[in-house]
Amino acid sequence: MELNALAQRGVEKRYKAGEELFREGEECEGIHILVDGSVKIFKLSSSGREMTIAVESAPGTVAELPLFDGGPYPASVAAITDVTAILLYKRDFYQVCRQFPDVSLKMLAVVGRRLRQLVQTIESVTFGSVRQRMAKLLLELSAQSGGESFSLPATHQELASRLGTVREVVSRNLGRFQADRLIRMADRQITILDREGLEREANTEL
Repeated sequence: MELNALAQRGVEKRYKAGEELFREGEECEGIHILVDGSVKIFKLSSSGREMTIAVESAPGTVAELPLFDGGPYPASVAAITDVTAILLYKRDFYQVCRQFPDVSLKMLAVVGRRLRQLVQTIESVTFGSVRQRMAKLLLELSAQSGGESFSLPATHQELASRLGTVREVVSRNLGRFQADRLIRMADRQITILDREGLEREANTEL
């Protein structure tokens, strides 16, 4: 019922991989409901360096926060794959919330989850090494795939953006993990050979 109400009021949007849904600082039009595909939520420094805050895949939403605080988009969002989304304009979103109060609570839960991710990212970048962050990311990707073998979902440059570093450092650490026989790499395919060893790397305190 709630999803139908949202979909009926929304406008379908399609984005090619690499295309931006919106940019940080722009006035918020509304909430984007992801129907198909994946997007990255990212920030750009003044020098142009990119930091990926989160990756969101369908079914999911982006741009929830500005609907509640009335501010501009706090970060940029771009398609990782081809994306189909429904744009629900602010006025329509508020109407749905009045009709279905639980929608607001569910959106606040999403905002809370996003905030937790941001806090974890800040903690990881501030207190952890790139090697530690890489180990954690590989374990997360393994958990998402449900097995020891999985494909990297992004290029080394995009992985670097997620880890708050540069492409060369990502390549170097993947190579070291392979040399230490923690993983095996074949193109973008990763196989975890020593899960306990990788978990030790992920939990190493500097």
